[in-house]
Amino acid sequence: MLIRVKELSKSFRKLNVLKSVSVSFEANQCVAIIGPNGSGKTTFIKSVLGMVIPDGGEIIVNEKNIKNNFQYREGIGYMPQIGKYPENTTIGQLFGMIKDIRKQNEIALDEELIEAFHLPELYNKRMRTLSGGTRQKVSAALSFLFNPQIIILDEPTAGLDPLSAEILKDKIQQERKKNKLILITSHIMNDLDELSSHVMFMLDGNLKFFKTMEELKTETGEDRLGKAMAKLMKEQSN
Repeated sequence: MLIRVKELSKSFRKLNVLKSVSVSFEANQCVAIIGPNGSGKTTFIKSVLGMVIPDGGEIIVNEKNIKNNFQYREGIGYMPQIGKYPENTTIGQLFGMIKDIRKQNEIALDEELIEAFHLPELYNKRMRTLSGGTRQKVSAALSFLFNPQIIILDEPTAGLDPLSAEILKDKIQQERKKNKLILITSHIMNDLDELSSHVMFMLDGNLKFFKTMEELKTETGEDRLGKAMAKLMKEQSN
């Protein structure tokens, strides 16, 4: 198991955001983490990343508890929904700064997306001048740059033009074939349908199910993820 989450709980004041969530993820999985707004998806991801400290439970990454251990994050690539960077730096300076901070000279950098998105042509542009789509390209390229074993993508194709979205989806599929673990949150069901091997569905802070895409479609009799989820949601509301 690359990631094991046991009895994870988190509250913000009186609001229980995560309620004893337990789940395990393996290499060669592409997991769609879905659920309505407020279901706990973002808090779950940020807990795995060490950006939120849970109230209870534990998170094991590569057989090591992440509590008081930040080294594990070197093996994770993260693409946030909205990338926040020093606004006065250029794209080129940003990539140089991140490489300098990481100082992982022994790791072969993965600059495929940098080239595919033609970012070197924009290296002199300052971050404050970028469109939302170009900022997304920068975030995507950074998430794959250090060849991580685990890749977490939050709404990765939001704001991308159709060609760039296809480039990113192709990259995700390539990386999964390299025995990596990819976690994706997205409201774009068609993207998840193309990419995902497993579905993790959260509702009101609870893990409702973790199934393979095949199991989900067989159980619901639907061949599209969006329709399968709509059918399940309707059944649960009755």
